[in-house]
Amino acid sequence: QVQLVESGGGLVQAGGSLKLSCAASGRTFSTYRMGWFRQAPGKERGFVAASSSSGISTTYYADSVKGRFTISRDNAKSTVYLQMNSLKPEDTAVYYCAADPNRGLRPRDATYYDYWGQGTQVTVSS
Repeated sequence: QVQLVESGGGLVQAGGSLKLSCAASGRTFSTYRMGWFRQAPGKERGFVAASSSSGISTTYYADSVKGRFTISRDNAKSTVYLQMNSLKPEDTAVYYCAADPNRGLRPRDATYYDYWGQGTQVTVSS
């Protein structure tokens, strides 16, 4: 069982920055693919970013955040981060951290992630 706890959400003005953190339990964090997803009111949960497990450092981004958001991980701390810069009002959503212990074929597909955090609210004002 893997437990994920997000933090770092809040209210920020457009153009500002926030850094989300997700602390994971489990001894084999370094082997998990970790992802960030978000869900805005009235919309489906959507992919934001993912980081493959250590050894092959590969990151994936949604087109809407590419160049503005950066996913990173500290395997020694079992923590994954999402640095969000140049935030826009349309980035407003609940952000969820997720873990895929099996490193499925589709890093952008939420159905491959077995464990989810409780979510953290990010609100970007115009």
